[in-house]
Amino acid sequence: MEGWRGRVDDGGDADARRWHQIVRPVQPASPAGVAVLGFACDEGVRRNGGRAGAAQGPAALRAALSNLPVLDDAPLYDAGDVACRDGDLEQAQARFGERLAGVLDAGHLAVGLGGGHEIAFASYQGLVRHLGARRPRVAIVNLDAHFDLRDQPRASSGTPFLQALRHADDIGLPLDYLCLGVSASANTRRLFATAERHGVRHRRDDELTLSTLERRIDELRDWLHPADHVYLTLCLDVLPGPVAPGVSAPSARGVPLEVLEPLLDAVAATGKVALFDVAELSPPFDRDQATARVAARLVHRIAGAVIARRREVPPRRASGRACLNP
Repeated sequence: MEGWRGRVDDGGDADARRWHQIVRPVQPASPAGVAVLGFACDEGVRRNGGRAGAAQGPAALRAALSNLPVLDDAPLYDAGDVACRDGDLEQAQARFGERLAGVLDAGHLAVGLGGGHEIAFASYQGLVRHLGARRPRVAIVNLDAHFDLRDQPRASSGTPFLQALRHADDIGLPLDYLCLGVSASANTRRLFATAERHGVRHRRDDELTLSTLERRIDELRDWLHPADHVYLTLCLDVLPGPVAPGVSAPSARGVPLEVLEPLLDAVAATGKVALFDVAELSPPFDRDQATARVAARLVHRIAGAVIARRREVPPRRASGRACLNP
């Protein structure tokens, strides 16, 4: 498939396969598996005054994912890209949401490849479209240096979670927003006040350390206990700048991988993750594809953990639309 290529160790040995050898285009009757969907867009980053380049993120992520080893027998699909080439971010988000809803309806684990963090409101729209008239409790878990709760006249990469909270309130959808990795030096007092006003649970990057990790994981489990569905979103600027230089706004501190990965594992272990996405990969600023490589590692890890958990607790189906989580 286009964009998927890499080394072949032994074409006849299933245990030697890599992602590029098994990925296929998603089809209406495809058995449930993992389906990636790209959002080739940095219009939201541009509107937010950030460094453009994230529109190239999906292609770079596919290249980085290609050589990763196949760890299970879950089917892997590519649902293509939704691009924003004309500056109409809102229409691009709606189109992404529609396509993502189809992926969820088919029972797949949806994996969004950004693109700027404006992918978050697009992913949220897809989940809401998939839920239809149902109103289960949804939790958004955002690993991010920024709240992305800006109140602006036009949507941007800085507005998606305020948009989601307001939309959920309008339609009567119970929505909890959790933000882990917030930088005190990258968010204004107004943003902290907005978070408090909307009941956003959060932890700063300097509160997420190895010495506090066990407590933070227990806290995260408690926060997610009431949720029926979890949307997990990872902004790569939550990582330290030297680890993830290829982002719109590199972090001065960040959350190290040895802390971030167990937190992601804890979210996956809930068995409630319906979709996740990765945002803010900006290849023009990515030295030696370092950020793409770490993003691919995290996608690989989360997808494997979510699929393993789903097999422990088989999903049930509701009438009309698929219910992905127990």
